[in-house]
Amino acid sequence: MEQKSIQLRLSYANHFNELDGPDRALLNNAVNAASGAYAPYSGFKVGAAVQLTNGKVVTGNNQENAAYPSGLCAERVAVFAAMSQFPDQKIEAIAITIKTPGGEIVDPVSPCGACRQVLMEYENLQQKKIRVIFTGETGKAIVVESVSDLLPLSFTAGNLKYRP
Repeated sequence: MEQKSIQLRLSYANHFNELDGPDRALLNNAVNAASGAYAPYSGFKVGAAVQLTNGKVVTGNNQENAAYPSGLCAERVAVFAAMSQFPDQKIEAIAITIKTPGGEIVDPVSPCGACRQVLMEYENLQQKKIRVIFTGETGKAIVVESVSDLLPLSFTAGNLKYRP
């Protein structure tokens, strides 16, 4: 059996103020979106901001529900809103951040598996990489140039094709 390895390429900043201007601006939109999240059960508010090729920024935040599986993550809220409002545009980047009652989470919080899968779907659909920027509340930031860096062995439409 042959062994292979997968490498992850990312940019790491000790503080999100080290990000370049456009990434910081997109992140600020995500911070503002997090403030409006509906998270009465977890207190874990997430904000996301999607940058489109036409220059528009579409934001979203997590929406919890007493029936936990019925809620939706900020990333999917933002992406679905962006694609429903601007179906002919491509996603250039998404910034994600969190806000908690203690306000002390320093380490970046990456998108969950379901959000990675949705982002991968759009990256494949548009045949253009989507930058992903994610932070904690008070410090560090990570930037990856492609969703495939976060989900290297993704499930795609190609997996659905039946081959007898």
